[in-house]
Amino acid sequence: MTYYRFQEYAKHVRIGKIICLARTYKEHAREMNTIVTEDPLLFLKPASSVIFNHGTIVIPRMSQCLHHEVELGVIIGKNGKHIGEEKALQHVLGYLVALDITARDIQSIAKKNGWPWGIAKGFDTFAPLSDAVLKEKVPNPQNLDLVLKINGAIKQKANTNQMIYSMERIISFISEIMTLERGDLILTGTPEGVGEIKEGDVLEADLGSLCSLTVNVKRER
Repeated sequence: MTYYRFQEYAKHVRIGKIICLARTYKEHAREMNTIVTEDPLLFLKPASSVIFNHGTIVIPRMSQCLHHEVELGVIIGKNGKHIGEEKALQHVLGYLVALDITARDIQSIAKKNGWPWGIAKGFDTFAPLSDAVLKEKVPNPQNLDLVLKINGAIKQKANTNQMIYSMERIISFISEIMTLERGDLILTGTPEGVGEIKEGDVLEADLGSLCSLTVNVKRER
């Protein structure tokens, strides 16, 4: 079993479903030549894709092109179904900064053929996570700076206030589809600036001054 790492927390919380959102920032939708939808678009990652700070992203043999996507992660602390927006944040345990790694070449082929593209998101090591911070340390989750550097150069930089959907709307919407359970993780989508990562790269992601994540990249042998 895989557990979150909290900066200050006595109990271990097992990682459950990893629910990811797409096209939650207008500029990212534009750079991907896609449209913004009225409701959030969802896909899932397996818990086996998780790695932690100072881990290694592995480029699988099946792919020749991985892309980085820096995101705010929301950890669910209380079970809920049909959660109203006014109560949504009561179900949050904490936050973290994450990377949603994508095998872009595999995804592109799948999209072209109208196939599901979950495989492009689900490889081992494709969900690097920072240590988590309790929600009490985050006065406003929709006013947080997201920054990703690769080899010291800034590649993505945005604020969560640029998200199309509110945190309350995201949690409420997901809970209409599936029961949210303690330990579930919501990855809330990436801003513009996604791009390729290569063997030897060092990625550094920050969620303001709250938490950070450093991982490197190697190719599967």
